[in-house]
Amino acid sequence: MIGYVITAICIFVFLVLISRIKIVPQAQEYVIERLGAYYASWTTGIHFLVPFIDRISKKISIKEQVVDFKPQPVITKDNVTMQIDTVVFFPGN
Repeated sequence: MIGYVITAICIFVFLVLISRIKIVPQAQEYVIERLGAYYASWTTGIHFLVPFIDRISKKISIKEQVVDFKPQPVITKDNVTMQIDTVVFFPGN
């Protein structure tokens, strides 16, 4: 009987440890909290969360985002009015 309990505990501990191994994909970052406060930012690769203490609070995409704005009229130095098209590139969130 005691053998079954020890086996069940060992399986539980093994499953908890395996579930805390995290792989951060390329173009993403994970924000880690330890006991509710900021602890670290993980970049691409394999990492280990401390069971019951650490948690992933946010997964951030760092892919470049493109925002296109409507054409806007502008006046140049020599008083010519023209339309400009604006595109902004910034890191994603």
